[in-house]
Amino acid sequence: MRTQFHFWPTAEGKGYDAWDVARLIELSLNLPVHDVPVDALTEVDTNYWSEPDPTVRWVVGHARLIRDVDTGYPIILRPDGCVMDGMHRVCRALLEDRPTIAARRFTVLPEPDHRNVALTDLP
Repeated sequence: MRTQFHFWPTAEGKGYDAWDVARLIELSLNLPVHDVPVDALTEVDTNYWSEPDPTVRWVVGHARLIRDVDTGYPIILRPDGCVMDGMHRVCRALLEDRPTIAARRFTVLPEPDHRNVALTDLP
């Protein structure tokens, strides 16, 4: 599988900071797991994947990911409550009308693996 990243726009708005999700998983393993209300996750009402003109094939690809996701892992949240890893698990919780989802939340934001990069510059 390709390396997955969590992206966040830089303060200057000229690029992104990026965190390797595998590293986030390792860093979060000892954090406590809490049930978080799905409706409290602000991303559920945003264009999270920023696809301006999704094709049917693109939507079906994400539907497969949502269908096949392993819901046994908690999602990972930033200190501000934004999702760093697990949006397909959030989607599955919404589809199943589950009011909460298991989550680990950083109290301090880890340093990104890449600073001020273009998305196309990542491996």
